[in-house]
Order: sequence, then C-alpha cells, then structure tokens
Amino acid sequence: MAQKRHVNYTLKPAAIDNAKPREKAYALTDGGGLYIDILPGGSKVWRFKYHRDGRREKVTIGQYPSISIKDARDRHEALREQLHKGDSPARAKQQEAAERRAVEARSVDFRAFAQRWIRETLFARSETYRAQIARWLDSYVYPAIGDRALDKVTPADVLAIIEKRQDTAVTAERIRVIIQQIFNYAIRKLLVETNPAQPLRGSIARPGVEHHRHLSEKELARFWRQLGEQGAHATTIAASRLLLLTMTRKSELLRSKWPEFDLDAGQWDIPAERMKMGKPHRVFLSTQAVELLRQVYQLTGHGEYVFPSIFRGSVPMGDVTLNHFFKRIDFGVPDFSPHGTRSTAATLLREHGFGRDVVELLLAHSEKNATVAAYSHMELAPERKRALQFLADYVEKLAAGGEVIPLRAA
Repeated sequence: MAQKRHVNYTLKPAAIDNAKPREKAYALTDGGGLYIDILPGGSKVWRFKYHRDGRREKVTIGQYPSISIKDARDRHEALREQLHKGDSPARAKQQEAAERRAVEARSVDFRAFAQRWIRETLFARSETYRAQIARWLDSYVYPAIGDRALDKVTPADVLAIIEKRQDTAVTAERIRVIIQQIFNYAIRKLLVETNPAQPLRGSIARPGVEHHRHLSEKELARFWRQLGEQGAHATTIAASRLLLLTMTRKSELLRSKWPEFDLDAGQWDIPAERMKMGKPHRVFLSTQAVELLRQVYQLTGHGEYVFPSIFRGSVPMGDVTLNHFFKRIDFGVPDFSPHGTRSTAATLLREHGFGRDVVELLLAHSEKNATVAAYSHMELAPERKRALQFLADYVEKLAAGGEVIPLRAA
C-alpha cells in the first residue's frame, strides 16, 4: 500500500495563464505527482503521475481552466486516497469510462447511430450516394437490427443479414462494409469496443472481377429485338434502350430527373453530383432517344424521376431491376450486363471511324494524361451529336435486319 504524504502545492494561476505553447509538450509541476501539460496546440491539461507496484501510471484529470487549480487539487487528493487504499486510479478511470460507454451504447440503437454516421461522415458525398446508402440500410439492415442496441449486435446478426443477399455477392459485401464502417465510427466515439462485421470479411464469396463483355453487331441486333419481347414494364425496356443510346452509366440514367432534359433541343444535362468524375456532363440526344423519352414522359412525367420505381414512385428505379432484366433476355449471350452497353456502343463507334477523343467524351471518362486533359475543355459538341445519332441509326438498321452501309466519321 502506498504511503500517503502531505503535498505542498506550488503552482500559481498566473504561472499557468502565462505559460505559452512550444514545439513540444512540456509540464508545469504542482506537487505530489500533480502537474499540468502545456500542449503544442495551446491546450493545458491536468494529469496525475504516480508509481504503483513498481510501475508508473498516469491519470488525466481534465483541461484548465474548465478545471481550476482548486478543482484539480481536490481531484488529486481523491486519487491519492484511492492509491493509498491500494487501488489503481488509472484502472478505475478506465473501468468508469467502459461503464459509461456501455450505458450509452445500450441507450443508442443501431438505426439512430447509423443515421448519425450518415450525417457526420458522408456530408461531403453526393446526395445520390447518401440516398443509396440509406436505401440499403432501410431495405436490408434495419429490419434485422435497426432497433437493437449497438453493443448487442453480434457477428451472427451481421452474417444473417448478408447471407440473405448471397445471390448478389457484391451487394452482400457492400452491405457488410457499410455495417463495418458504422461500427468503426462507433468505436471512435467510444460507444463500443468491438466491430461485429470485421470478422466476417470474405464470408460471402465474391466472383472475380470481369471486364464487361461487349456485343458484336449480330448479337446487338438480336439483343435490341429481344428487348421488346420480354413482357417487361415499358419504362424498364425504355431504360435499357436509352442506356445504350446515351452511353451513360446505369446510376446516371436511373436517377435522372425530368428538369435535366430539354427534349426540344435534344439535350440532357447531368449534374456533377451524379457523375462518377464529379463533373457535369451533356448528352446530345438522338432523335430516337428523344422519341423514347417523350413516350416515357406520358407515363412518368407527372413525377420527379424519369424512371421511378414501379412499386414506390417517390424513389428511382433500383439498379437490380435492370440487372435482373438483362439476365432474363435470351439472345445467346448469357453474361451480358447493363454496363456492357457502354463498351458495345464505344466499340461500334470506334470501328466506324469515330475518334478516341470523341468516344471518351461520350463516355465521360477522365483524361489521365495531364497534357491531353489541358485541351479537354473543347467539347467537340458537333462530333458527339453526330456520333450518337449515327449510333441510334445504325442499331435501328441492325435490328431491322437491313443492309447497313457504314457511314464513317470524317
């Protein structure tokens, strides 16, 4: 048991107030192991340093001036009394902190903290990205653990959630990562000490990364004809056709809103926050694309989204809708995906004489070469407009089975 002795405290308020920060932290000693750390950032922190069982331990009391000299010395005396009784003040403080965290964790359910995580960590991400995360949590996670206290969520709970999505392994792993990120944030906020999603990495086998296959002209003709013979909803068929005719990404098309379109001018302006590269992108619509959009407008023009969910009109059509639709189309290419429409269109245009710079602009790719990027401000609008009209005409003739006379770009 440590022997308790009287302490002659020496620090004066003026000495603390006048202490200036230095490049490295330094201490002003008060007495009996009590001292105040002057940190490089300007903070001044009371600490108690002592020896117990041959080892040196340290306890942080708090910041000055929130904790005055008198308060710090009173707390110091209490800690010395604790040490005199044979207890470790440092260990006792750690236990108190753990108990506070456990109480707080029990008072915060997963749903409430997940929403806090979105607000506090995803504020710099696009509205579309945040909405996608919220939809996944609403659909796949909250029904299982939304009302569960943070510290009561187990690896078994997380495994049950992702195993329900094992038919779409990429989505299952993305959901696991989201839960892991939420718990990592909870750990940083000292609400929990373990992450139930961390040990489950790799529990759902993901398929190897594959390049999206593009279609030959004969395959493209069969695909285009089969689109209208699947008995799908009209907006699903239209979205599938427009995906190729606009050469946009699936998320860019499915989350499009009617105010972005000027059908009379044949233009679609996609805002930067929905673009992968974070830059606004203009699509010069072919006459066929405009006609398709006018037909869709008759069905969905009363709402915000061009392609709303068939079941919930207030949200856009889900990505999986097109994924499942493409799998249903039997035209001899079972592994063709929605993203493959971009490479199909790009390949067709390059084979018919359209330049790389035009095609890259149509795909809204970011130029990696800094020198070339400096000249990318020229939009090549006439060439892009001609390329997309050529694409629509060519696909239409292919699907009709007529002889196509290549019209090469000059």
